Amino acid sequence: MSKFETFDFNQAIPIISEDTEFFPLLTQQDEDEMSNAEIPESLSILPLRNTVLFPGVVIPITVGRDKSIKLVKEAYKGDKTIGVVSQIDMQVEDPAFDQLNTTGTVAHIIKVLQMPDGNTTVIIQGKQRFTLLEELQHEPYIKAKVERLNETKPVVNKEFKALIASLKELALQIIQLSPSLPSEAGIAIKNIESPSFLVNFISSNISVELERKQQLLEILDLEERAKLLLEFLTTEIQLLELKHQIQNKVRVDLDKQQRDYYLNQQLKTIQEELGGSNPDLELEDLAKRARTKKWKPEVSAHFQKELEKLGRINPAAADYSVQLNYLELLLDLPWNEFSKDNFDLARAQKVLNKDHYGLEKVKQRIIEYLAVLKLKNDMKAPILCLVGPPGVGKTSLGKSIAKALGRKYTRMALGGVRDEAEIRGHRKTYIGAMPGRIIQSLKKAGSSNPVFVLDEIDKMSNDFKGDPSSALLEVLDPEQNTSFYDHYVEMEYDLSKVMFIATANSLNSIQPALLDRMEIIEVNGYTIEEKVEIAKKHLLPKQRETHGVETKQVALKNKIIEKVIEEYTRESGVRGLEKKIGSIVRGIATRIVMETPYQANISEQLVEEILGAPIFDKDMYENNHVAGVVTGLAWTSVGGDILFIESSLSPGKGKLTLTGNLGDVMKESAAIAMAYLRAHAEDFDIDYKILDQWDVHIHVPAGATPKDGPSAGVTMLTALTSLFTQRKVKEKLAMTGEITLRGKVLPVGGIKEKILAAKRANIKDIILCKSNQKDILEIKEDYIKDLNFHYVSEMHEVIKLSLLPNKVKNARDLNREGK
Repeated sequence: MSKFETFDFNQAIPIISEDTEFFPLLTQQDEDEMSNAEIPESLSILPLRNTVLFPGVVIPITVGRDKSIKLVKEAYKGDKTIGVVSQIDMQVEDPAFDQLNTTGTVAHIIKVLQMPDGNTTVIIQGKQRFTLLEELQHEPYIKAKVERLNETKPVVNKEFKALIASLKELALQIIQLSPSLPSEAGIAIKNIESPSFLVNFISSNISVELERKQQLLEILDLEERAKLLLEFLTTEIQLLELKHQIQNKVRVDLDKQQRDYYLNQQLKTIQEELGGSNPDLELEDLAKRARTKKWKPEVSAHFQKELEKLGRINPAAADYSVQLNYLELLLDLPWNEFSKDNFDLARAQKVLNKDHYGLEKVKQRIIEYLAVLKLKNDMKAPILCLVGPPGVGKTSLGKSIAKALGRKYTRMALGGVRDEAEIRGHRKTYIGAMPGRIIQSLKKAGSSNPVFVLDEIDKMSNDFKGDPSSALLEVLDPEQNTSFYDHYVEMEYDLSKVMFIATANSLNSIQPALLDRMEIIEVNGYTIEEKVEIAKKHLLPKQRETHGVETKQVALKNKIIEKVIEEYTRESGVRGLEKKIGSIVRGIATRIVMETPYQANISEQLVEEILGAPIFDKDMYENNHVAGVVTGLAWTSVGGDILFIESSLSPGKGKLTLTGNLGDVMKESAAIAMAYLRAHAEDFDIDYKILDQWDVHIHVPAGATPKDGPSAGVTMLTALTSLFTQRKVKEKLAMTGEITLRGKVLPVGGIKEKILAAKRANIKDIILCKSNQKDILEIKEDYIKDLNFHYVSEMHEVIKLSLLPNKVKNARDLNREGK
């Protein structure tokens, strides 16, 4: 015989027959010879994925792994003896030694066939059980040291004979009930005389999991193995009989409609036998839950209609789960379910004051809402929009309001949302459809009147999927949100009792129509005094608790907190301050654990040791005693700041040059200031002719930082007037405001932040538009007691207040000398 034979379909091996060459039936003599045969101390191991080889049984296997093919080739050239072991996990492509079962079977290679599709089929016969002891090699294939396992022979008595007879009988019944099994298998089982081979033969062909077959292989006691096999056969025969019962119950003509009914009945019967879910029980449960809901008549009617629709859908159809999920959402939504408001205004005031220091306008608005709600007992919730720089407590204020009102709290982050379906949901006919996040949040809150925070409403965007800010118009309009329509729910939902609180850093990017729906409340930056109180009452206790440090182990005096605020942070809020305090507390925690001596009252030296050298230097805010340089006040996204407007003259033709990364608004302010100065040169004792003989260069330092806004108009004009008259600006003076060509001073925003920036810079005098006087009145008097405010409405007032008397030659004198 050649080493490899080509498979001939005309001489195909029969599955099982009495006279087949490759599936012989063992005689008792053959079995005795096999059991007494010696096995080598070491064997080449062939891992099998999805089958178990039993002694005496002949099976064909297809080998595809390179290692397995190499092993078979070399073994077939030699003594044709290998060790066959099943894998623990059949998904592993290249199993290691410890990923194999420890019990296997010595196999003899009968024949190797090369199939037409290129695969190699090996016909092997099991000989003797063995156990793996240790791995001898892993490459090019596994070779292991093995030890023989001997089967324990039982006492052949009546009980054992009855057991073997039962095995034969059940095996024959299974062959009869399974049309896929050939009748030749029954002939083979009838002719098997050896009990051991019978058990092995049936174990090899029984339809059970691989783990159970391995369990049978590992049992050495023949009688015990036969009993376990009988149990497996009994279970299999019961399943086959149950299958026939189900088929007999639902036997009808198999046209399409009757076929669907047939499959449905089968599914129901199987579910009943398994004790699983029953569609009829699901419908009954949904109807029972619906009876407890506080629905309006139209909602109840809609639910009943959809429930009847579910009853008509085949439970095996894909639409069934879609409809079921929809009905469960309707049941989970808190229709007309409200949490009870706590009308104790004193308690609400106490909660708000405890959680947040300052923010008086917001607190007052909440108390007003509670008061009116208590009197009227039915009021549409306000749509509040808290606008302010990062870190001032806008989002956390929502939690405090919910606690003060005794309501549920939910939050929806709008940053980056650009799909309208995020707000209104998808139509439930689409695959993967779901309700919008408004409805999802209400379902999660379990109440129809929660405090609902719409975080970062200014960070929404839009694309081809729609404009979510437009979808929010219905949500935030008190006249429309009584009947909010979600595409998935397909029913109007009342949002009028929900207290929406939106947060934003800036109003510029919010759609005007959406902005009109909300009540704007500015949450401005904190003064140094407010930050000190917040750090003492909130930030330091929070950081001590977070880092496991006791109160007595770390304390920060007001002076130390002020140092951290002024020299290590530059912000309107307190987020950066909290991080720095956290760094200090961690530094103390390290010293506590390492038992390094330190003072509980933190000193300035220890602060610099933990936080490093100061980041911000107050000296950068000192005035420049040069004509043409003016200090302005600006608003930034992190609060207020000061900026210098520098100007210089050079001989030329009256050209105006602007530098410093300025935006269009600031460039226009400079052009207006120059035009006003040309028109009113005589009013400021300037010869208008020299304006065409000197070039002007205006620069705003920190050129890498973009700057824009209307606040620098008065500063530009003051700088130009100072430059051409050579009158210096007064010390510790700053200003903000816009101008017109007529010389009018217009009001600007961000006054509180700008005032805080001026105070940090040690500025004493501030020039503002008269219309901004109301903004100063909103700031606590204690915080601005060291500042002097000058309110103006005309530009000549600004020049009069800001410039010192002339003690040097002005531009007119310089021009005359130039002539």
